[in-house]
Amino acid sequence: MTEIILKRLSDSKVARWLALFLVSFAMMCSYYVYDVVAPLEDLLLRNFQWTGTEYGIFSGAYAWFNVFLLMLIIGGVFLDKVGIRITGTLCCLLMTIGVVIKAYALSDYFPFEGNIIGYDARMIVACVGFSIFGLGAETSYVAMNKIVVKWFDGRELALAMGLQVALARIGTACALSFSLPVAMHFHSLSAPVWLGAISVLIGFLAFSVYCTMDKKEDRSTNASVANNKLKEDEFKVSDIKSVLVNKGFWLIAILCLLFYSGIFPFLKYATKLMIYKYGAPESLAGIIPAILPFGTILLTPVFGRIYDAVGKGATLMFIGSFMLMLVHILFAMPALNEWWFATLLMVLLGIAFSLVPSAMWPSVTKIIPQKKLGTAFALIFYIQNCGLMLVPLLIGWTIDRYATIPGETVTYDYSVTMFVFAVFGALAMLFALWLKKTDKEKGYGLELPSKKIKQ
Repeated sequence: MTEIILKRLSDSKVARWLALFLVSFAMMCSYYVYDVVAPLEDLLLRNFQWTGTEYGIFSGAYAWFNVFLLMLIIGGVFLDKVGIRITGTLCCLLMTIGVVIKAYALSDYFPFEGNIIGYDARMIVACVGFSIFGLGAETSYVAMNKIVVKWFDGRELALAMGLQVALARIGTACALSFSLPVAMHFHSLSAPVWLGAISVLIGFLAFSVYCTMDKKEDRSTNASVANNKLKEDEFKVSDIKSVLVNKGFWLIAILCLLFYSGIFPFLKYATKLMIYKYGAPESLAGIIPAILPFGTILLTPVFGRIYDAVGKGATLMFIGSFMLMLVHILFAMPALNEWWFATLLMVLLGIAFSLVPSAMWPSVTKIIPQKKLGTAFALIFYIQNCGLMLVPLLIGWTIDRYATIPGETVTYDYSVTMFVFAVFGALAMLFALWLKKTDKEKGYGLELPSKKIKQ
């Protein structure tokens, strides 16, 4: 009997790019919430009397549940077990709950005064909300990476991953550009956070639309083929071990940790850096850091397309890491404290921020089999979250200890702080070189073009 092969929905270019847009839009909304408080750092410290260390604790709270409760790893296993739709829906629900708690804690309606376990009660509740949000957000990113692989494997995978990252960065750019002006306009620190809550709800709706497409995609796959594939790809706990003993996995995971530790925590402090080092007015200070994500919107898909066409993944990661180190060294220099110089450095950092992710995420798919990607991405995000939790605390302590210059008007010297970020870039360079060497030994194909794009 001849088996009937049904045309898959993902064979349609329109359908797969629409699916990419829907999940990327949801991701964009979550990125806005992640960075929405970053431009408000100085106002938080002044209005709520937080210290730099307390702000660092708050910034790192995003990763508390993911790190201490191993929820990212559990989420990755859950994703491989129950699938994209259920996991993604639960993640969107957690993000919504978390951002509402965070907004309430920073609002004028928050009723509690005093301390909890030695810290401001408002800060602790905001931390809890941010942690719940982070629990949903990080697992959703794992799911969304798997979605892109599902719809684009063997086609325009690196380009699609680059566009996914680029669209998500719009959320970061909006947070850095508009958060402080919105807070000043409404005379409320919580106003931009409530705006984030609304955006996450809209992202939830976009993901729900994607879920209907995902059901149709699964139905359009021939049933017998799907059943055979299900048996073949069924997740086993032993798969975790096979990922953890993979040398290439560890090199990419640590490179990810180091590189993003020099980017995301930096953005938490960048607006204040522009005010105190480069003399930018408060109303415009967030626009200069916003150049970084806006630059990635254009460049990440370009570099993804280059990786599809010519390869050189490990080389791109090395170049991006070198640029990260160089930019932070230049930020640390006491000379050229002019806004145009800061703008130029942000442009360079934006190029670095485009180079590494556009090569790193598609490279994971060359090292790890598709049935284990959910677990692999979850483990990488878990390792990255360790940095997102600890590095802001380190930077906050560094600013309190080395950067704060007391006086009638408090000023800041960020030289030591920027050198800390430069060290992350230098270490990322070393791991990129190690990865390139290992690629030659293991034959991962990181320096080779992706599979021929299907038409």
